[in-house]
Amino acid sequence: MRDKEKQAGHLIQAVLPGSIGAELEIGPGDRLLAINDENIYDIFDYQYYVENEYIEILIEKPDGEQWLLEVDKEEDEDLGLVFKNGLMDEYRSCCNKCIFCFIDQMPEGMRDTLYFKDDDSRLSFLQGNYVTLTNMSDRDIDRIIRYHLAPINISFQTMNPELRCRMLNNRFAGEALGKAQRLYEAGIAMNGQIVLCKGVNDGEELAFSIRKLMEYIPVLESVSVVPVGLSRHREGLYPLEPFTGEDAGKVLDMLHSFQKEAYEKYGTHFVHASDEWYILAGQPLPPGESYDGYLQLENGVGMLRLLLDEFQDALKGLKERLEKEPGHLQEILERSGKEISLATGVLAFPYIREMAREMADLLPGMIIHVYEIKNCFFGEMITVAGLLTGRDIMAQLKGKPLGQRLLLPQNILRSGGDVFLDDVTVGEMEKALQVKIDIVKSSGYDFVDALLGENI
Repeated sequence: MRDKEKQAGHLIQAVLPGSIGAELEIGPGDRLLAINDENIYDIFDYQYYVENEYIEILIEKPDGEQWLLEVDKEEDEDLGLVFKNGLMDEYRSCCNKCIFCFIDQMPEGMRDTLYFKDDDSRLSFLQGNYVTLTNMSDRDIDRIIRYHLAPINISFQTMNPELRCRMLNNRFAGEALGKAQRLYEAGIAMNGQIVLCKGVNDGEELAFSIRKLMEYIPVLESVSVVPVGLSRHREGLYPLEPFTGEDAGKVLDMLHSFQKEAYEKYGTHFVHASDEWYILAGQPLPPGESYDGYLQLENGVGMLRLLLDEFQDALKGLKERLEKEPGHLQEILERSGKEISLATGVLAFPYIREMAREMADLLPGMIIHVYEIKNCFFGEMITVAGLLTGRDIMAQLKGKPLGQRLLLPQNILRSGGDVFLDDVTVGEMEKALQVKIDIVKSSGYDFVDALLGENI
C-alpha cells in the first residue's frame, strides 16, 4: 500500500462481471488515482495507459485505504471499469456562435440538456461527434498525436480562414485550421464535414474548400457536405435561406465532378453529398460502392442507399424461404398481425412506402399503412425522423387506422431510452393511440424482421 495521495481520482460507477477489475475486487465507489504512477486526467490518458500488457493501478477504497495492483494482461484487454463520467472530466461547451447552429433554433421550455452545446474533441473519438477545433489547446493536439487517437471528426465548414471566423463568430476559428494541418502531418486519420449555407460557403467557396481539403488525402478519409437545417424558430438569427431543387442539382454536379477527380487520382470518392441533396434535386441515390464503405453514415450520407440494399437482400431471402415453405406465410400473419402501420419523417417516407409495398405484395393478406409525419414543432423544412416529437406523431396519427402494431424508427428516440425529443414516452404514446408500438433498428434487415414480427 502507499501513503494517501492528494488527488480525488475518478469515481468508478460499476465494474463489468468477469472483467479484470472484478477479479481484482475493484468495486463501485472506488476511485482510480493513477496508472503507472501517472495521474489520469481524462479518458484520453486512461485508454492510452490501459493498453499495455503490464500496468500498475492505484485504487482508493471508500474508507480511504489505497491498493496498488499489478496487472498482467493482453495489450488491448480492458479493465472493465465504468466511470461515473464517461469522459472522466467535465464536458467542454462550445465557444462559437455559429450562424447555422441548430441549438440556437430550438424553442424555450425543453429539457436543459438539449441546450448544451458541446465541442469536445474527446466525444469525437467516443461518440463520433464533429468538432470545430476552436476548443482544442495545443496540449490536446499533442496528446492526440502522442496517443495516436483516430479518427477525429472535424467540422471544417470552409477552408477560407476569414469566412470561417464569420461563420463561427469566433476570431480564432481561422487559425484553428492549423491544428488540422498538424494532425495531417502526424498521420492522424480524419473525417470532415461542411454544413453548407446558401450564399455563404457554397459556390466558389465550396469548390475552394474541397480543393484545399483534397490536399489532406489519404489522412483525411472523407468529407461530407450537408445542407443547413433551418427550423421555424430563427427570430434574431443570421438570415439563412433554404436550398431549392435547382440549388441542390448544382451542388451535386460540383461534388460529382470532384468525386471523379479524386477517384482517378487517389482511388477514393472522398467528398460525399448527404441524402437530402438527392431527394431535393429529384435525383436517384448513387450506388453503394460510391460511398467508400459508408464512412459518414451517421451524418446522413448513404443511409438510405444502405437501407435499400439491405432491404432488397433480406427480401430476396424471404422470397426464397416462402417458395420452399408456403405454409410459412400463415405463421407470419399470425405472429405479426394482418394489419400494421409505419410512421416516419418526410425525408425517408417515399422509400419506406415503397419498401412496405414490396413487402405487402410478397405477403398477401397483410395490410401495411405508411404515414408521413411532418415536423410541426421545428417546422416543415426539418424532414429527418430523428427530430420528430412525440406530440407531432400522436397528433398526426390520431384517428388513423394503425392495426395491431405501429412501427417507429429507433433514431426517433433518445439514445438508449424510450423517450421522444419532447419527453413523451413510448408508453404514453401507446396509451394515447391505443396501439402497441415496436421500435425498429436502422438496417434494412431489421425493417424486414420487424414487419415479420420476428422482434416481438
